[in-house]
Amino acid sequence: MKKPLEFLVIAIIATCVGSQVRSDASDHRYNRGDNVPLYANKVGPFHNPSETYRYFDLPFCLPAHVKEKQEALGEVLNGDRLVSAPYTLDFLADKDSEVVCKKKLTTEEVAKFRTAVRKDYYFQMYYDDLPIWGFVGKIDREGKSNPSDYKYFLFKHIHFDILYNVDRVIEVNARMDPHSVVDLTEDKEVDAEFTYTVKWRETDTPFENRMDKFSQTSSLPHHLEIHWFSIINSCVTVLLLTGFLATILMRVLKNDFMKYAHDEETDDDQEETGWKYIHGDVFRFPKHKSLFSAALGSGTQLFTLTIFIFLLALVGVFYPYNRGAVFTALVVIYACTSGIAGYTATSYYFQLEGTNWVRNLLLTGCLFCGPLFLTFCFLNTVAISYSSTAALPFGTIVVIVLIWALVTSPLLVLGGIAGKNSKVEFQAPCRTTKYPREIPQLPWYRSTIPQMAMAGFLPFSAIYIELYYIFASMWGHRIYTIYSILFIVFIILLIVTAFITVALTYFQLAAEDHGWWWRSFLCGGSTGIFIYGYCLYYYHARSDMSGFMQISFFFGYMACICYGFFLMLGAVGFRAALLFVRHIYRSIKCE
Repeated sequence: MKKPLEFLVIAIIATCVGSQVRSDASDHRYNRGDNVPLYANKVGPFHNPSETYRYFDLPFCLPAHVKEKQEALGEVLNGDRLVSAPYTLDFLADKDSEVVCKKKLTTEEVAKFRTAVRKDYYFQMYYDDLPIWGFVGKIDREGKSNPSDYKYFLFKHIHFDILYNVDRVIEVNARMDPHSVVDLTEDKEVDAEFTYTVKWRETDTPFENRMDKFSQTSSLPHHLEIHWFSIINSCVTVLLLTGFLATILMRVLKNDFMKYAHDEETDDDQEETGWKYIHGDVFRFPKHKSLFSAALGSGTQLFTLTIFIFLLALVGVFYPYNRGAVFTALVVIYACTSGIAGYTATSYYFQLEGTNWVRNLLLTGCLFCGPLFLTFCFLNTVAISYSSTAALPFGTIVVIVLIWALVTSPLLVLGGIAGKNSKVEFQAPCRTTKYPREIPQLPWYRSTIPQMAMAGFLPFSAIYIELYYIFASMWGHRIYTIYSILFIVFIILLIVTAFITVALTYFQLAAEDHGWWWRSFLCGGSTGIFIYGYCLYYYHARSDMSGFMQISFFFGYMACICYGFFLMLGAVGFRAALLFVRHIYRSIKCE
C-alpha cells in the first residue's frame, strides 16, 4: 500500500512543485536592449502581511497595456497577483529621470495615497523573478507631537540599481528618492510627475548564486548563535528527561518487576497493588473509539505530510522567493497522503472492534479538513469584503475542490478499504476482564487538564526559541532558510513528546487509573495548545499587527495549524505510550 502511494506522491510533486523548483535557474539570457520582464505584484500595510491588495488598487501610473501573468496554484494561495509594471527596464539600458507619466491626482486619489502612507504601505515587484521592495511614501513627524500636524509625502521617483554578469541579471535594488516627493497632507488636487532612473553595473557573482543574498539574514553569525543556542537548550531538555526516565522510571520498573516476580514465586494470596493490579483493565478499549481512531488517522497523515515537507526543504525546493512552492507542496502532499489517514483510522477502528467503518471514514476525512474548511470560508469572506488578494479567485477554489474530490476522497476510501481488509488484530498481552474496575479517587493534579499542562510545557520549552523565527517568517517579512536546524528541533520535539507521555502514562497506571488511551493522546497533543498561547504573546509583544482582517487571518489560520500539531503530536504520544504499556505488561505474568 505504502510503496505505490510514495511513488504517486513523488510523481505529483515532481509535476506540480518541481516545475517551480529553481525557476530562477532557467536560461534567462539577454542581449543589449532586450526587454526584461518586470511585474508589479501587490501593495499592503507593512505590519499586516496577510492584508495585501493589487498594485493598481492605488492610483499609480498605468502601462499602455496591463497584462496579467499566469500564476501557479501556490502563487495564488500566497496572494500573488502579478501584472505588467509601468516601468521599462531594458537589458543594459541606463536611464536618467525617465518620465513614467504626468497626472493630476484628484482629491480622492490624494486621500487614498495618504491613507496608504499613514498605514506604512509597501509595494512588491518582480524583475526577472527577483523581488523588489519599496515603500509608497513617508511621514514627517520631526518636531511634531500631535498626529494631526504630521505631513504625508508620496515618493514619485524610483532609482533602480541592477547588477549583471555577462548576459544575465544577478541583482536588482530599488531606492526611493526622499527629496522627490508629492505633498499629500491637504485634501486638494495635486500635480505629480512620476519618474525613474536605471543604472546597470557589472558583477562577478555567478548566476547560480544570485538568490544567496536573500538567505543571508537568517545565516548571520548572531542569528546562527541563537539557533544553535535553541538546539542546545532543546538537547539539554532531552538529556534531562531521558536521564529522569533512566534513573527514576526504569529503577521503579525494575523494582516492580522484582516485586511481582517474588509474589509469583511465593504464591501468596496478598492483594496486588500498583499498575499490575489493573492488568485486566489497561487494554480495555476507550470510549468514542470511532473519534479516537479518526484522530489517530488524521494525526498520522499530518505527521507524514510534515516529514515530506522537511524532505523537500532539505533538498532545496523551498529556496527564498520560490513563490508558492510551499503552498503547492502542502496541497498536493496532503491530498496524496489521505490514503494513510484512511488506512490508519480504519485499521485501528477494526482493532478496537468497531463496526460502522463508513462513518469512521467520513469522520476521519472531516476531522481536520472540516474546521480548516469552515475557517477558510470565514476568512475568505473577510478578504473578499476587503478586496484583498488574500481572497482566492473562484477558479482556484474550483481547482482545490477538484483535488479534494478526485484525489483526496478516493485515496481516503482506498486507504479505508485496505485498512478494513488488513485483518490486523490488537495485540494485548493481558486478557481484559468483563467488568471494569472502579478508578480510585485521585488528587486534582492527576486529572486530565493539569497532566496536559505538564505534558505540553516541556516540549514547548524545547522549541520556544525557534518559534520566534518561524513566526517572523510566516507573519512577517523575514526569510527562514535554515531547515536543517528546524528539522533537528522537530526531531527533538518528537522525542520529548514521546518521553513525557510515557512518563505520565506510567504514573497514571501506578495510581491504578486505567483510562490512559485518551489521556496519552491529549497529553501528547497539548503542545499545540501551548503554541496557540504563544500566538497571543507574539501578537501583543512581538508584532504590530492591526485591523480586523489581519487579526482574523492570524488567529484563524494559527488555530488550524495548532490543531494540526495537536493531532500530530497526540498520535505520536499515544503510539509511544502504547509501545511502553505493551512492553511492561508483556514483562510480567498476568493471570
